[in-house]
Amino acid sequence: MNSISFIGRRLLQIVPVLIGISLVSFFLIMMIPGDPVRMVLGPRATEEAVTAMRQEWGLDRPIWAQYLSYIGNTLTGDLGQSLKFRIPVLDLVLQYLPRTLFLVAYVLVIALPATILMAVIAARNEGRWPDQLIRVISILGMTIPVFWLGVLFARYFGVKLGWFPVSGYGDGFVEHLHHLFLPAVSTSLWLAPLLTRNLRAALIEQTEADYVAASRAKGLPEGYIFRRHILRNSVLPTLNLLGVMIAFLIGGSVVVEIVYAVPGLGALMVGSVLGRDYFVIQGLTLVYAIATVAITLAIDIFTAAIDPRTSE
Repeated sequence: MNSISFIGRRLLQIVPVLIGISLVSFFLIMMIPGDPVRMVLGPRATEEAVTAMRQEWGLDRPIWAQYLSYIGNTLTGDLGQSLKFRIPVLDLVLQYLPRTLFLVAYVLVIALPATILMAVIAARNEGRWPDQLIRVISILGMTIPVFWLGVLFARYFGVKLGWFPVSGYGDGFVEHLHHLFLPAVSTSLWLAPLLTRNLRAALIEQTEADYVAASRAKGLPEGYIFRRHILRNSVLPTLNLLGVMIAFLIGGSVVVEIVYAVPGLGALMVGSVLGRDYFVIQGLTLVYAIATVAITLAIDIFTAAIDPRTSE
Protein backbone atom coordinates (compact mmCIF):
# COMPACT_ATOMS: atom_id res chain seq x y z
CA MET A 1 0.00 0.00 0.00
CA ASN A 2 2.85 2.37 0.82
CA SER A 3 4.38 1.68 -2.61
CA ILE A 4 1.12 2.53 -4.39
CA SER A 5 0.81 5.73 -2.36
CA PHE A 6 4.42 6.64 -3.15
CA ILE A 7 3.93 6.10 -6.88
CA GLY A 8 0.73 8.15 -6.77
CA ARG A 9 2.52 11.05 -5.05
CA ARG A 10 5.36 10.95 -7.54
CA LEU A 11 2.92 10.98 -10.47
CA LEU A 12 1.15 14.01 -9.01
CA GLN A 13 4.49 15.77 -8.58
CA ILE A 14 5.27 15.16 -12.24
CA VAL A 15 2.14 16.98 -13.46
CA PRO A 16 3.49 20.54 -12.91
CA VAL A 17 6.83 19.43 -14.36
CA LEU A 18 5.12 18.23 -17.53
CA ILE A 19 3.20 21.51 -17.77
CA GLY A 20 6.48 23.40 -17.48
CA ILE A 21 8.03 21.19 -20.15
CA SER A 22 5.13 21.87 -22.51
CA LEU A 23 5.48 25.61 -21.98
CA VAL A 24 9.22 25.56 -22.66
CA SER A 25 8.92 23.42 -25.79
CA PHE A 26 6.03 25.57 -27.09
CA PHE A 27 7.69 28.94 -26.57
CA LEU A 28 10.96 27.57 -27.93
CA ILE A 29 9.51 27.93 -31.41
CA MET A 30 8.28 31.45 -30.66
CA MET A 31 11.77 32.62 -29.65
CA ILE A 32 13.69 31.11 -32.58
CA PRO A 33 14.51 33.76 -35.21
CA GLY A 34 12.82 33.25 -38.55
CA ASP A 35 9.39 32.41 -39.82
CA PRO A 36 8.44 28.73 -40.22
CA VAL A 37 5.86 29.64 -42.85
CA ARG A 38 8.47 31.43 -44.92
CA MET A 39 10.77 28.43 -44.48
CA VAL A 40 8.13 26.20 -46.05
CA LEU A 41 6.94 28.48 -48.82
CA GLY A 42 10.25 30.11 -49.62
CA PRO A 43 11.25 33.77 -49.80
CA ARG A 44 9.32 34.38 -53.03
CA ALA A 45 5.94 33.39 -51.60
CA THR A 46 3.16 35.93 -51.91
CA GLU A 47 1.54 37.52 -48.87
CA GLU A 48 -1.72 35.77 -49.77
CA ALA A 49 -0.02 32.35 -49.62
CA VAL A 50 1.69 33.22 -46.34
CA THR A 51 -1.57 34.41 -44.81
CA ALA A 52 -3.42 31.30 -45.96
CA MET A 53 -0.83 28.97 -44.44
CA ARG A 54 -0.83 30.94 -41.18
CA GLN A 55 -4.57 30.42 -40.99
CA GLU A 56 -4.19 26.74 -41.86
CA TRP A 57 -1.60 26.23 -39.09
CA GLY A 58 -3.50 28.43 -36.63
CA LEU A 59 -0.63 30.91 -36.29
CA ASP A 60 -3.01 33.83 -36.66
CA ARG A 61 -4.76 32.96 -33.39
CA PRO A 62 -3.83 34.27 -29.91
CA ILE A 63 -0.85 32.68 -28.15
CA TRP A 64 -3.01 30.99 -25.50
CA ALA A 65 -5.21 29.41 -28.18
CA GLN A 66 -2.12 28.16 -30.04
CA TYR A 67 -0.77 26.69 -26.80
CA LEU A 68 -4.01 24.83 -26.08
CA SER A 69 -3.99 23.45 -29.63
CA TYR A 70 -0.38 22.41 -29.15
CA ILE A 71 -1.27 20.55 -25.94
CA GLY A 72 -4.18 18.81 -27.62
CA ASN A 73 -2.07 17.78 -30.61
CA THR A 74 0.76 16.58 -28.38
CA LEU A 75 -1.57 14.40 -26.31
CA THR A 76 -2.70 12.70 -29.53
CA GLY A 77 0.91 12.19 -30.70
CA ASP A 78 0.88 15.00 -33.27
CA LEU A 79 4.20 16.89 -32.92
CA GLY A 80 3.91 18.63 -36.26
CA GLN A 81 5.60 17.92 -39.56
CA SER A 82 9.28 18.16 -40.39
CA LEU A 83 10.01 21.02 -42.75
CA LYS A 84 12.99 19.14 -44.21
CA PHE A 85 11.80 15.53 -44.42
CA ARG A 86 8.11 16.32 -45.00
CA ILE A 87 6.99 13.57 -42.62
CA PRO A 88 5.42 13.75 -39.13
CA VAL A 89 7.93 14.58 -36.41
CA LEU A 90 6.79 11.66 -34.27
CA ASP A 91 7.54 9.21 -37.11
CA LEU A 92 10.96 10.80 -37.53
CA VAL A 93 11.72 10.55 -33.81
CA LEU A 94 10.60 6.92 -33.68
CA GLN A 95 12.89 6.22 -36.63
CA TYR A 96 16.00 7.67 -34.95
CA LEU A 97 15.24 6.87 -31.29
CA PRO A 98 16.09 3.11 -31.33
CA ARG A 99 19.65 3.87 -32.48
CA THR A 100 20.28 6.24 -29.59
CA LEU A 101 18.68 3.85 -27.08
CA PHE A 102 20.80 0.99 -28.42
CA LEU A 103 23.93 3.10 -27.96
CA VAL A 104 22.93 4.09 -24.41
CA ALA A 105 22.21 0.45 -23.50
CA TYR A 106 25.54 -0.58 -25.02
CA VAL A 107 27.33 2.02 -22.89
CA LEU A 108 25.62 0.78 -19.73
CA VAL A 109 26.45 -2.87 -20.47
CA ILE A 110 30.12 -1.91 -20.69
CA ALA A 111 30.24 0.69 -17.92
CA LEU A 112 28.21 -0.89 -15.09
CA PRO A 113 30.20 -4.12 -14.61
CA ALA A 114 33.45 -2.12 -14.78
CA THR A 115 32.05 0.36 -12.24
CA ILE A 116 31.07 -2.31 -9.71
CA LEU A 117 34.35 -4.18 -10.11
CA MET A 118 36.58 -1.12 -9.72
CA ALA A 119 34.55 0.37 -6.85
CA VAL A 120 34.57 -2.88 -4.87
CA ILE A 121 38.31 -3.41 -5.39
CA ALA A 122 39.04 0.20 -4.40
CA ALA A 123 36.82 0.09 -1.31
CA ARG A 124 38.17 -3.27 -0.11
CA ASN A 125 41.73 -1.96 -0.51
CA GLU A 126 41.22 1.58 0.80
CA GLY A 127 44.50 3.49 0.94
CA ARG A 128 46.54 0.73 -0.71
CA TRP A 129 47.93 0.69 -4.24
CA PRO A 130 44.84 -0.84 -5.97
CA ASP A 131 42.73 1.95 -4.51
CA GLN A 132 45.23 4.62 -5.51
CA LEU A 133 45.50 3.24 -9.05
CA ILE A 134 41.74 3.14 -9.54
CA ARG A 135 41.39 6.68 -8.21
CA VAL A 136 44.00 7.93 -10.69
CA ILE A 137 42.24 6.10 -13.53
CA SER A 138 38.92 7.64 -12.46
CA ILE A 139 40.33 11.14 -12.46
CA LEU A 140 41.87 10.66 -15.89
CA GLY A 141 38.63 9.21 -17.24
CA MET A 142 36.58 12.19 -16.08
CA THR A 143 39.04 14.81 -17.38
CA ILE A 144 39.59 13.41 -20.88
CA PRO A 145 36.92 14.83 -23.26
CA VAL A 146 34.64 12.25 -24.85
CA PHE A 147 34.92 13.84 -28.29
CA TRP A 148 38.74 13.66 -28.12
CA LEU A 149 38.58 9.99 -27.22
CA GLY A 150 36.13 9.45 -30.03
CA VAL A 151 38.39 11.07 -32.61
CA LEU A 152 41.44 9.21 -31.24
CA PHE A 153 39.71 5.80 -31.30
CA ALA A 154 38.21 6.41 -34.73
CA ARG A 155 41.58 7.37 -36.18
CA TYR A 156 43.57 4.53 -34.62
CA PHE A 157 41.20 1.55 -34.32
CA GLY A 158 39.02 2.52 -37.26
CA VAL A 159 41.18 4.18 -39.91
CA LYS A 160 44.68 2.89 -39.13
CA LEU A 161 43.96 -0.67 -37.95
CA GLY A 162 40.60 -1.09 -39.66
CA TRP A 163 39.15 -3.13 -36.80
CA PHE A 164 35.91 -1.18 -36.44
CA PRO A 165 33.74 1.01 -38.70
CA VAL A 166 33.95 4.74 -38.02
CA SER A 167 30.47 5.63 -39.28
CA GLY A 168 26.99 4.24 -39.64
CA TYR A 169 24.82 1.87 -37.65
CA GLY A 170 24.90 -1.39 -39.56
CA ASP A 171 22.16 -3.92 -40.27
CA GLY A 172 21.26 -6.53 -37.68
CA PHE A 173 22.19 -6.94 -34.03
CA VAL A 174 25.76 -8.13 -34.61
CA GLU A 175 26.56 -5.28 -36.97
CA HIS A 176 25.03 -2.81 -34.51
CA LEU A 177 27.44 -4.09 -31.86
CA HIS A 178 30.34 -3.81 -34.29
CA HIS A 179 29.54 -0.31 -35.55
CA LEU A 180 28.76 1.13 -32.13
CA PHE A 181 31.64 -0.47 -30.22
CA LEU A 182 33.97 2.53 -30.42
CA PRO A 183 31.25 5.09 -29.54
CA ALA A 184 30.15 2.94 -26.60
CA VAL A 185 33.68 2.41 -25.29
CA SER A 186 34.66 6.07 -25.57
CA THR A 187 31.52 7.09 -23.68
CA SER A 188 31.97 4.34 -21.08
CA LEU A 189 35.48 5.55 -20.33
CA TRP A 190 33.88 8.80 -19.16
CA LEU A 191 30.83 7.33 -17.40
CA ALA A 192 32.45 4.45 -15.48
CA PRO A 193 34.99 6.62 -13.58
CA LEU A 194 32.25 8.99 -12.47
CA LEU A 195 30.09 6.18 -11.13
CA THR A 196 33.11 4.41 -9.63
CA ARG A 197 34.09 7.38 -7.48
CA ASN A 198 30.53 7.72 -6.21
CA LEU A 199 30.10 4.02 -5.43
CA ARG A 200 33.56 3.73 -3.86
CA ALA A 201 32.81 6.60 -1.46
CA ALA A 202 29.46 5.04 -0.53
CA LEU A 203 31.03 1.62 0.07
CA ILE A 204 33.69 3.08 2.36
CA GLU A 205 31.08 5.07 4.27
CA GLN A 206 28.86 2.02 4.78
CA THR A 207 31.83 -0.12 5.82
CA GLU A 208 32.38 2.17 8.78
CA ALA A 209 28.70 2.22 9.82
CA ASP A 210 27.59 0.98 13.25
CA TYR A 211 25.38 -1.80 11.89
CA VAL A 212 28.41 -3.29 10.11
CA ALA A 213 30.35 -3.35 13.38
CA ALA A 214 27.38 -5.01 15.07
CA SER A 215 27.18 -7.63 12.32
CA ARG A 216 30.86 -8.41 12.73
CA ALA A 217 30.40 -8.69 16.48
CA LYS A 218 27.75 -11.34 15.85
CA GLY A 219 30.32 -13.35 13.93
CA LEU A 220 28.74 -13.00 10.50
CA PRO A 221 31.11 -13.75 7.59
CA GLU A 222 32.76 -10.71 6.05
CA GLY A 223 31.64 -11.66 2.55
CA TYR A 224 28.02 -12.01 3.69
CA ILE A 225 28.11 -8.61 5.43
CA PHE A 226 29.54 -6.99 2.33
CA ARG A 227 27.05 -8.50 -0.12
CA ARG A 228 23.95 -8.39 2.06
CA HIS A 229 24.37 -5.04 3.78
CA ILE A 230 27.25 -2.85 2.63
CA LEU A 231 26.82 -3.22 -1.15
CA ARG A 232 23.03 -3.05 -1.02
CA ASN A 233 22.97 0.18 0.99
CA SER A 234 25.76 1.72 -1.09
CA VAL A 235 23.99 1.20 -4.38
CA LEU A 236 21.21 3.71 -3.67
CA PRO A 237 23.15 6.99 -4.07
CA THR A 238 24.92 5.61 -7.14
CA LEU A 239 21.58 4.50 -8.56
CA ASN A 240 20.24 8.05 -8.33
CA LEU A 241 23.35 9.35 -10.08
CA LEU A 242 22.98 6.67 -12.73
CA GLY A 243 19.45 7.85 -13.49
CA VAL A 244 20.71 11.37 -14.10
CA MET A 245 23.53 10.02 -16.27
CA ILE A 246 21.17 7.91 -18.39
CA ALA A 247 19.01 10.95 -19.08
CA PHE A 248 22.15 12.92 -19.88
CA LEU A 249 23.37 10.20 -22.26
CA ILE A 250 20.11 10.25 -24.22
CA GLY A 251 20.32 14.01 -24.68
CA GLY A 252 24.10 14.27 -24.80
CA SER A 253 24.74 11.48 -27.28
CA VAL A 254 25.17 14.17 -29.92
CA VAL A 255 28.95 14.23 -29.36
CA VAL A 256 29.70 10.62 -30.22
CA GLU A 257 26.93 10.45 -32.79
CA ILE A 258 28.49 13.32 -34.72
CA VAL A 259 32.05 11.97 -34.38
CA TYR A 260 31.04 8.48 -35.56
CA ALA A 261 28.20 9.57 -37.89
CA VAL A 262 25.64 7.50 -35.98
CA PRO A 263 22.13 8.37 -37.24
CA GLY A 264 20.57 8.88 -33.81
CA LEU A 265 18.63 11.61 -32.03
CA GLY A 266 21.76 13.69 -31.40
CA ALA A 267 22.64 13.80 -35.08
CA LEU A 268 19.00 14.57 -35.90
CA MET A 269 18.99 17.47 -33.44
CA VAL A 270 22.17 19.00 -34.88
CA GLY A 271 20.88 18.65 -38.43
CA SER A 272 17.55 20.19 -37.44
CA VAL A 273 19.22 23.16 -35.74
CA LEU A 274 21.47 23.81 -38.75
CA GLY A 275 18.52 23.42 -41.12
CA ARG A 276 16.11 25.40 -38.92
CA ASP A 277 13.66 22.52 -38.85
CA TYR A 278 11.66 24.15 -36.07
CA PHE A 279 9.08 21.47 -35.41
CA VAL A 280 11.71 18.73 -35.15
CA ILE A 281 13.66 20.85 -32.63
CA GLN A 282 10.47 21.39 -30.66
CA GLY A 283 9.57 17.70 -30.76
CA LEU A 284 13.05 16.54 -29.75
CA THR A 285 13.12 19.01 -26.85
CA LEU A 286 9.84 17.56 -25.63
CA VAL A 287 11.07 13.98 -26.07
CA TYR A 288 14.32 14.66 -24.18
CA ALA A 289 12.46 16.30 -21.31
CA ILE A 290 9.83 13.57 -21.02
CA ALA A 291 12.54 10.89 -21.17
CA THR A 292 14.35 12.59 -18.29
CA VAL A 293 11.17 12.71 -16.20
CA ALA A 294 10.33 9.06 -16.99
CA ILE A 295 13.83 7.85 -16.10
CA THR A 296 13.80 9.82 -12.85
CA LEU A 297 10.42 8.30 -11.93
CA ALA A 298 11.66 4.79 -12.74
CA ILE A 299 14.77 5.27 -10.60
CA ASP A 300 12.66 6.56 -7.69
CA ILE A 301 10.37 3.54 -7.90
CA PHE A 302 13.34 1.16 -8.14
CA THR A 303 15.01 2.88 -5.17
CA ALA A 304 11.83 2.53 -3.12
CA ALA A 305 11.71 -1.17 -4.00
CA ILE A 306 15.26 -1.64 -2.70
CA ASP A 307 14.81 0.50 0.39
CA PRO A 308 11.13 0.99 1.40
CA ARG A 309 12.18 3.73 3.84
CA THR A 310 12.68 6.12 0.91
CA SER A 311 8.96 5.93 0.09
CA GLU A 312 7.81 7.04 3.52
